[in-house]
Amino acid sequence: MIRIRGRVRSLGLPTVWGAAAVTYKLACPLAQDTGLHARIVTSAVFFAVGTGLILHVRQTLMRELRQLRRVAGAAQSALLRPLPAQIDGLDVAAAQVSAERGAAVGGDLYEVVATEYGVRAVMGDVRGHGIGAFGTVAAVLGGFREAAHDEKDLGGVLRRLERTLDRHLRQERSVSAAEEFVTLLLVEIRPDGEILALNCGHPWPYRMSGGQVAQPAPGDPHPPLGLFPLPTELPPVSLGYLEHGDALFLHTDGAQDARDARGRFFPLSAVLASVVRDESLVPQAVLRGVQRALADHTGGAPADDIALLVMRNARRMPSGARGTARTTPAHPQSTTAP
Repeated sequence: MIRIRGRVRSLGLPTVWGAAAVTYKLACPLAQDTGLHARIVTSAVFFAVGTGLILHVRQTLMRELRQLRRVAGAAQSALLRPLPAQIDGLDVAAAQVSAERGAAVGGDLYEVVATEYGVRAVMGDVRGHGIGAFGTVAAVLGGFREAAHDEKDLGGVLRRLERTLDRHLRQERSVSAAEEFVTLLLVEIRPDGEILALNCGHPWPYRMSGGQVAQPAPGDPHPPLGLFPLPTELPPVSLGYLEHGDALFLHTDGAQDARDARGRFFPLSAVLASVVRDESLVPQAVLRGVQRALADHTGGAPADDIALLVMRNARRMPSGARGTARTTPAHPQSTTAP
């Protein structure tokens, strides 16, 4: 009923203006006169009515657009919930930049949860961006938030996400399942600081420590989720250890693939090295430094959605608490800040 009343009110003024214009044309003697003065007056009347209608329609559309943005912002806040500043001894901060101007919803996703197995994080990138990717983002995040607590191993979490995505794509009628996929990175930071990961077509994270930036490269990732079935065995790989004060930087490919006006890629590793040199490894400071550099590089208009996540180890681990790596060792490529 409220919506109907709003529609009636929005149509009332244009109807009155239109009726006034028709009445003037049919009933006013001046409108029937063919003289130059009469024609000028008639043209002015219809010009005023037309201008008023255009302004009214524009105002109505802008009001509806603001309402849609508020709804989108609320949905995004409920979906990508603000992360707490600390999760089980890890300082955490995250940010997202949408590729659509004025849009509050993007195709990137992230989440960090504390479980009995360690702190688990997911970073993903849904094919496409904006409103069209929203349903897939919701499905993957919902699946992760349950599986992260239920599954003992990261492989079990990833397999649950595969089933969740498959169900979601089968239910989608407008898009073929063969056209949809998600790049995904699962990370587990165990109580002793060991970093375990499973990667489905996603950029590997950076580890920042003591003025150095290293990107572990433990091997080729699995294909993006949704393109091909996962292999039977899903052993996680070890990315080394996150010592006290070290930070882990996760990102989507929108960051490393961002280009400037001359087509040059964003130098992410060099920017991180500069941030490590100029700033502390406080997650919010790292995010601010990278976001400023991204804005300068792209002119504030990235071509793809960008998600950033920083986790710093603030735990005080007793001596000898480190365990033994259980999986494939990483082979980091490091950049030392000058």
